[in-house]
Amino acid sequence: MPLSADQQAEIDAARAEAQTTLRATAPGMEKHLYHAAPVLDHGFVRVVDYMGDDNAICQAARVSYGRGTKSVSNDEGLIRYLMRHWHSTPFEMCEIKLHVKLPVFVARQWIRHRTANVNEYSARYSILDREFYIPAPDSLAAQSATNNQGRGEALEGPEAQRVLDWLREDATRAYDHYEAMISTDGQQGLARELARMNLPANIYTQWYWKTDLHNLLHFLRLRADAHAQYEIRVYAEAIGEMVRDWVPFAYKAFEDYRMGGATLSAGALDCIRRMLKGEEVTQENSGMSKGEWREFQGVIQIG
Repeated sequence: MPLSADQQAEIDAARAEAQTTLRATAPGMEKHLYHAAPVLDHGFVRVVDYMGDDNAICQAARVSYGRGTKSVSNDEGLIRYLMRHWHSTPFEMCEIKLHVKLPVFVARQWIRHRTANVNEYSARYSILDREFYIPAPDSLAAQSATNNQGRGEALEGPEAQRVLDWLREDATRAYDHYEAMISTDGQQGLARELARMNLPANIYTQWYWKTDLHNLLHFLRLRADAHAQYEIRVYAEAIGEMVRDWVPFAYKAFEDYRMGGATLSAGALDCIRRMLKGEEVTQENSGMSKGEWREFQGVIQIG
């Protein structure tokens, strides 16, 4: 069960207690409060609290830039201008706090985004639950032949089943030994802070993660990308749906300029200009490496 009985009771109690506030609220985000969006087999993401909305972004921008924003006639246009020209500070006026339950190996990727405040469940003080991430069969894949940090074709038949069996057996065995080591039944029992070292990386942990919208969008740009590892991508996608409801103007601009847009080098732009003039441009005369040329072709969708 993603949420424990105690966690669900706490959420239900908070939801039942009506709050009055004079601060700005975002109706789209209000509906996500106190709801845990399931992710993977035992994980979830839920919004604990948030601050600001699209209007807060515009308010901050107009204070910062004054007359420079007079030519922008509406809030959506201003937000798109800010996103287009990489003006990040106004987006930092919005913040969000999330409660996330995730496998440890996903948490170790996630924590690389250092511009956030994090408080994680402590296995020094508490006993971790017997919950492990076991991939769905269609998520098992071989090593990619072209990407050293990615997946290739899906595993099939006996090999896939063997891998799944090993994952379950190894995780179960490690947890059995963990419980046996910390037990005080007829023995002193090993300290929890030491016993945890034997637990596998697919065991679930939990944390509170607070960040501002600018850094959250950077996280989403990298982790919701099709090239990101599946197990962290599904968390990013779940968060993205929440952000879409929270700041719809900002999220649409983000989709257009960051997720759906592309950054081209000076050399790539020169190649496009040459193509528009009718010149035949190849990798050999482009000045690009094979890797750059392959990515360039992926952006312009020709060749």
